[in-house]
Amino acid sequence: MSEETTRRAVLGALGTAAAGTLAGCGSSTEGETTSEAGAAATTGSTTATETATATPERAASASTAADDDSVYTAVYRDTIGSVALVRSPSGSQGSAFLYDDTHLVTNYHVVGTADRMSVQFADGTSQVGSVLGRDPRSDLAVIEIEAVDGHPPLSLVDAQPTIGTRVAVVGSPYGLQGSLTSGIVSGVDRQVPSPAGDYPIPNAIQTDAPVNPGNSGGPLVDLQGNVLGVVNSGGGDNIAFAISAPLVDRVVSGIVDDGEYEHPYLGVDTIPVTDLVARANDLEEARGVLVRALADDAPAAGELRAATGYERVRGFRVPVGGDVILAVDGEEIGSPKELHAHLALNVSPGETVPMRVRRDGEVIDVDVEVGVAPEATPSTE
Repeated sequence: MSEETTRRAVLGALGTAAAGTLAGCGSSTEGETTSEAGAAATTGSTTATETATATPERAASASTAADDDSVYTAVYRDTIGSVALVRSPSGSQGSAFLYDDTHLVTNYHVVGTADRMSVQFADGTSQVGSVLGRDPRSDLAVIEIEAVDGHPPLSLVDAQPTIGTRVAVVGSPYGLQGSLTSGIVSGVDRQVPSPAGDYPIPNAIQTDAPVNPGNSGGPLVDLQGNVLGVVNSGGGDNIAFAISAPLVDRVVSGIVDDGEYEHPYLGVDTIPVTDLVARANDLEEARGVLVRALADDAPAAGELRAATGYERVRGFRVPVGGDVILAVDGEEIGSPKELHAHLALNVSPGETVPMRVRRDGEVIDVDVEVGVAPEATPSTE
């Protein structure tokens, strides 16, 4: 059998074993990981490799020596001991990494409704951990385990990376434990879908590092081995996303402390103030976001005003009469995405936030008490 034929057979087998659409939640059958199937498929063709390496006492080539000093090799060595393959009793599997000595971070869509997960590190160390808590809105979950020597937690950065930063994804694509892919940060401040349909995940990181089923829940790291985000989804040509480290830290610390995380909530539906919106509302400039509607029992209902009607401007139906939010906590707001990200990363339920709004032609300051987001209803798909 030719090497190319074997390679195609292996990839075909791995593709068949894959399951899950949100960034790579893999599956296994009757407790058998796909890494075992992959290993079995590759052991059948060793002739080409043996022939290539048959020269006795061959000294390491210059390229091999250079590869040993590769920054990605160093990243792999620094992080692989902290990354695990996790699997639920139903067979759903993905990746996870140590947040502290006894807690692993992974995706909500990896654990699903499971109350326990099988955890296996690259050195063969394994145990069964309990799912401490889960948050469908941020697609995060925490698995509690007993501390294991030689498996240090990874550090999370506290700021968004710059576009062009070199990165690596460490995890278990298709159940192939101990895998690393590399790329760059190709975008920041993205919004990506979450298992809770009412909540786009803010502040997400985009990367061109290859992400496949089974990478879900694993770390996206920089070349110092610091976690930039938790891999959440992959798809398209060289596009994958990770939940940003600042949001991960907020949610996971809440789950570790309280078993759950409460998201801040204003109950406002906003749209950007475009030229059409500015014209319809007699605004001097297109800036801020207009409050189009308020939810029933919205925490902001007593302080913010929603649109009172609609007008046609150049054939477009445009809301009029609502407050225009210009700034929150002194930070200018230019889009609904910016408002969502600011609340998610900086504000907690019960806090009062100062807002600058334009109302009836005047700029005023109002204080709004932030509430708790209603319980999420995860998608069943």
